[in-house]
Amino acid sequence: MTDTIGLFGLGLIGTALTKRALAAECFVKGYDPAPSQMDAFAELGGTPSPPVDVWAAAVVFAAVFDTDQLASLIENAPQNANAVLISTSTCDPERMPELARLAKEKGVVLIEAPLSGTSKDLADGNAVFLLGGDSAIISELDWLWRILGRAHYHVGQVGNGNRAKLAVNLVLGLNRAALAEGLVFAKSLGLKPHDFLPLLKDTAAYSATMESKGGKMVERDFAPLGRIAQSAKDFELITSSAKTSGQALPFASTYQDMMALCIETGGGDLDNSAILLAIEMLKTK
Repeated sequence: MTDTIGLFGLGLIGTALTKRALAAECFVKGYDPAPSQMDAFAELGGTPSPPVDVWAAAVVFAAVFDTDQLASLIENAPQNANAVLISTSTCDPERMPELARLAKEKGVVLIEAPLSGTSKDLADGNAVFLLGGDSAIISELDWLWRILGRAHYHVGQVGNGNRAKLAVNLVLGLNRAALAEGLVFAKSLGLKPHDFLPLLKDTAAYSATMESKGGKMVERDFAPLGRIAQSAKDFELITSSAKTSGQALPFASTYQDMMALCIETGGGDLDNSAILLAIEMLKTK
């Protein structure tokens, strides 16, 4: 067990990781290129640090936006870093084995740990981690998975963590879209969303998404816990992976169109529950 954790990326997920680690009395050293994020991190009780000091921790988290940013982080790691790098980002699974090889050349063991859940779920200890990589290292870090989330699954070699995450995100995204469309449809029929949502939760149509996103949709509270732009990036990976395997995903393509409409109309940084807005924009001819 280590009492010092390094962290690259201090956005929504990085902030939630910080809260969990500090609550477990870990010392957290973090870096983000945005000064405002570094300031907010310090206010939480983290220690803003230059990258070389972050890499000095035995366990380092990467909560960056995408695969390219993870690759850059690994490329710029100091030689003989002697650290375990835990990537919480949703990345291209086909690129992960090569990134693991490059990390190894720097003395770094790469572990995939994309998570299922919002930043709030993570902050509350309710996230689920999907782990890919060396089983012995993952077992040694059992204490860490337990303080960070409610469950964790080792799904095999590096690459499989993100394969599992993409499949989970496909179902999750379509659940959000179905909920948003159902609420818009009910409202168009004259039903009040505030009254309809509790009814909907008590029917066979129920999904956990109604708990995490239903209230935000009904209240039209789109403060981000997970952004539309992030979901759009994930669905690009989903449809690209499906194309490689030769599998059509017709519903995913429709959902992508709706997210693109949100982004085109300035909603990319809104919570992914704002898919409701895109559906509301569409009218029959």
